Amino acid sequence: MAYSLLIIVTPFILFLVLGLLGMKMKPVIAGIIGTLGMAFCAILAYTVAYQYFFGIGKTNGEWLTQIPLNFEWLRFTENLHIDLGILLDPISVMMLVVITTVSLMVHIYSLGYMKGETGFQRYFAFLSLFSFSMLGLVIATNIFQMYIFWELVGVSSYSLIGFYYTKPSAVAASKKAFIVTRFADLGFLIGILILSYYTKTFDFGLLTADHAGLVTTSMAGGTFMGLSIATWAMALIFMGGAGKSAMFPLHIWLPDAMEGPTPVSALIHAATMVVAGVYLVARLFPVYSFAAPDVLEMIAFIGAFTALFAAVIAITQTDIKRVLAFSTISQIAYMLAALGVSGYGDHEGLGYMASMFHLFTHAFFKALLFLGAGSVIHAVHSNEMDHMGNLHKYMKITSWTFFIACLAIAGIWPFSGFFSKDEILAAAFHHNPIVFWTLWIVAGLTAFYMFRLYFRIFWNGKREYNEHHKPHESPWAMALPLIILAVFSVFSGLIPFADFISSDNIPFHTHIDWTVAGMSIAVAVIGIGIAFALYFKDSKQPAKIAQSLGIFYKAALHKFYLDEIWMWVTKTVIFRYICEPIKWFDRHIIDGSMDGLAWTTQKVSTSIKGLQSGQVQFYAWVFVAGSILIAVLVLFI
Repeated sequence: MAYSLLIIVTPFILFLVLGLLGMKMKPVIAGIIGTLGMAFCAILAYTVAYQYFFGIGKTNGEWLTQIPLNFEWLRFTENLHIDLGILLDPISVMMLVVITTVSLMVHIYSLGYMKGETGFQRYFAFLSLFSFSMLGLVIATNIFQMYIFWELVGVSSYSLIGFYYTKPSAVAASKKAFIVTRFADLGFLIGILILSYYTKTFDFGLLTADHAGLVTTSMAGGTFMGLSIATWAMALIFMGGAGKSAMFPLHIWLPDAMEGPTPVSALIHAATMVVAGVYLVARLFPVYSFAAPDVLEMIAFIGAFTALFAAVIAITQTDIKRVLAFSTISQIAYMLAALGVSGYGDHEGLGYMASMFHLFTHAFFKALLFLGAGSVIHAVHSNEMDHMGNLHKYMKITSWTFFIACLAIAGIWPFSGFFSKDEILAAAFHHNPIVFWTLWIVAGLTAFYMFRLYFRIFWNGKREYNEHHKPHESPWAMALPLIILAVFSVFSGLIPFADFISSDNIPFHTHIDWTVAGMSIAVAVIGIGIAFALYFKDSKQPAKIAQSLGIFYKAALHKFYLDEIWMWVTKTVIFRYICEPIKWFDRHIIDGSMDGLAWTTQKVSTSIKGLQSGQVQFYAWVFVAGSILIAVLVLFI
């Protein structure tokens, strides 16, 4: 399967070609080249998936890891070295399919959505760089290779979020995303260094083999501040994942990332960047499960809280992309919570399987939601729900596909989200009641805010539009990806996912727990019913309810002032009490020491420069005087 290398190399070549030569091409040519290249990657990814899952991937009832390519890049010691290679196992192959599929849909959609935009060629170059970075991340054979591509994902997302670089808000959003995730990635790097220091390896195969026996043995007995070294290492590694996946309190960058083009939002927030943290925990799951189970429990509670926190905020937002942004935070938190309540092996690993299953289904219906939102914005030239309504008359395809995505994310049977979300709730139900009830409430809130969004966009009132600016359905370049993703959103949940992906790579069979499923459907239907009653028709009732909630509604509307708190912490605490003393020390001690050395050197040089005057008489005098002095010393001492 060495041809799988082409999946990674192709988008990199596209980036170089479009980045260096794109401006010499017509925009449409650059877009077509980028799209055809990604179509080629998608075909290869599906070929790899077919060959792996229905061919060479399984032996004796167990999914095996295939490494078609691996070579040493940097060597530190006999055992510790950084390799670059390709690792194919169930979750990496699944991610290849997800990333290339969503990226291809975004490329096709962008041909219509970005038409006429300044920087069209640059946009497709950055899309290719992002795809290369994310694909390289998921096939990494070792944790340091993953870190390299992890940082490349950050660079390319910074470029895409700040695509409209003439807008101050876009520049600020891109810097915010970059800085917040860099702060988190510092923890990730420190965790990697601690882990590799004790285990003497970066290799995923060695780290996860034999129930993470190498990690457990090498870190046994070591403690710091009452916690084991393994706990510290894995908690710091998760810090990087929490930053990329926008978990509380590192979530603040993601809503502002909506400043980028809407197709970028679909790519970053659906299947790629934000699930990197989930994929990281899944990749190192044996280590978390056996060497640091307390960190896994922490992940479960962080996930459950973040899911609830983001869902509450999503209810109050009026910008349609920000509603979807907080929805993404909530759904990613669902996946992490599922990993946190999972055990290892057979049905104990239900949470692991459910997390990967929800990652798979969520990629399609969330990409559909973002691209549907882009279609609406393209038609009405606004992100605000107050400027929308009654659009079902003008945008039939967008309306129906958006409706399908809302049913999927709400967990309504038989749409894809029902099957994956049900497995998450079932895993939580049997392992952690607090996490279960939190996620159950979130399921109801999700159904409510998504159908609040749907009704306010496509129904809600008697809004009429100006004849000269009447909304219209998007062109086929944009409509076709919506239809394809709608099909995925309906049918992807029917895949027997546990037959392909499990925590120990041994397939197992699952069934629907109708006690849990009945509860999740019931709370979703209640949420949809309340949204229908409040928003299907124009009504003053929502405003009255918001007013009655008083300060709580205002706090949720302002995202519980987390941005303001972070700004206060940054400016008052970090800048004033940390950066200012460091600045003083640097300017007065470090710079002062260097300036003092320079001043001393200059003075000494000035005082002795006469010794090199170039006058032969002076040199002769010094020679004679020195000779006499030496003779005196020899004779009398």
